[in-house]
Amino acid sequence: MARQQGWFALILAISISAGAVCVNFPLQLGLDFRGGSQLTLEVQPAGEIKEVKAEQLEAVKTVLDRRVNGLGVAESTLQTVGEDQLVLQLPGEQDPSRAAKVLGETALLEFRAQKVGSEEKFRNLQRLRAQAKSVLELILARSPNQDLSSSEVNKQDLIAAQKALGLEGGAVSELEQIQQLLEKVNEEIVALYEPATLTGKDLVTAGRQQEQNVLGWEVTLTFNSEGAEKFAELTQSLAGSGRLLGIVLDGQSISEASVGEQFKTAGITGGAATISGSFSAEEARDLEVQLRGGSLPLPVSVLEVRTIGPTLGEENIRRSLVAALSGLFLVAVFMLLVYRLAGLVAVIALSLYALFNLATYSLIPVTLTLPGIAGFILSIGMAVDANVLIFERVKDELRGGNTLIRSIETGFSEAFSSIVDGHLTTLISCSALFFLGTGLVKGFAATLGIGVLLSLFTALSCTRTLLRFLMGYQSLRRPTNFLPAHQLPTPST
Repeated sequence: MARQQGWFALILAISISAGAVCVNFPLQLGLDFRGGSQLTLEVQPAGEIKEVKAEQLEAVKTVLDRRVNGLGVAESTLQTVGEDQLVLQLPGEQDPSRAAKVLGETALLEFRAQKVGSEEKFRNLQRLRAQAKSVLELILARSPNQDLSSSEVNKQDLIAAQKALGLEGGAVSELEQIQQLLEKVNEEIVALYEPATLTGKDLVTAGRQQEQNVLGWEVTLTFNSEGAEKFAELTQSLAGSGRLLGIVLDGQSISEASVGEQFKTAGITGGAATISGSFSAEEARDLEVQLRGGSLPLPVSVLEVRTIGPTLGEENIRRSLVAALSGLFLVAVFMLLVYRLAGLVAVIALSLYALFNLATYSLIPVTLTLPGIAGFILSIGMAVDANVLIFERVKDELRGGNTLIRSIETGFSEAFSSIVDGHLTTLISCSALFFLGTGLVKGFAATLGIGVLLSLFTALSCTRTLLRFLMGYQSLRRPTNFLPAHQLPTPST
């Protein structure tokens, strides 16, 4: 009796703890429920690599994983699909354009010295780039009826530059003309650099901070020992020469810096550098994320962007709740009609089972998606199946003329091996789905696997403890509470 009370107290304590977990640790909802964005990315071969292999796909995934974590989107998932594709889910993210930009760029960082004798041409290109950017800002900020002829920018210089660079007639609008001019000027600037001697491969970490005395932001860099040595040699060669140190990202010069004559002896030592380019806070954060994640081994293109609105997510939640509660209700009605008092015990045990599942999802945590809910509902069927095996054994014992208490104990002991075997085979399937599957399949396997394990506990512990507790009441200790009177054996006279 004391042992039975101990089990009952344990189950009660676990139930109260599970309820407290559900209240204090809300469930993490996936893309299907919260809304958000899903990006399908394709890894493309480049250079000597003609075909994307599994190890190269995994290398790209590792870099993208670091970038996704840097974006700060909670509960994001990145999974490989097929031989050359990745699927990224960003719950709660309704504007995937920024994520697509950060993830899709290769982030190849190079530190390059300006070529000797190119100072005058470089200054002219810098001035031309500044003018073009000023015009571009005016175009983007002006009202539909505003003319640029009154601006302080000398448009005749830009027209002359377009002719000199061979860009006449290449665009249909003023905006496209300026954008083409900026691209061409950038190509000309990058061409004035020597080959890179220091790249992002020597980078340890990247950060960001606000520039002193101005509103812009800058990106801070820290190199490893080899990178620090290369950076010192590079800055030493440029110190006091009038030539600039160019910082090139993905083939675009994002910043140019001069190196003072005081560094002519040993260069800039310490392995740290700063990229200043009048960045906004968001631009600095995106650049930091790309550099910290590293450069992509192969280029990536965005094949598809799918956005799920919060309204659709709420509808998915409503329908999932209706499906889950309907399933539980129908199972409860079936168990009560067929197994009577034992069916009531099963319903209570199933309610505890559902509570334990939700608490486990909150603690691990498990990100719930529609396939995950499907796995949870299917695991309810597994839990019911265990109770059915036990109660059918109990009914067989009662039909054979055994006493009620002995029938209950025999029912549990006889059904034990069948229940364990059935759950074990399901767990093997769940393991295969989880470790070999991807994305949504993993979510289904995770919730089903957790449910199967908890089903063993509730069927073999909770159900037995509750039945023993109820059998302590004389009024409930009747075979007719488990089996119709006409199915009970007739007492011998």
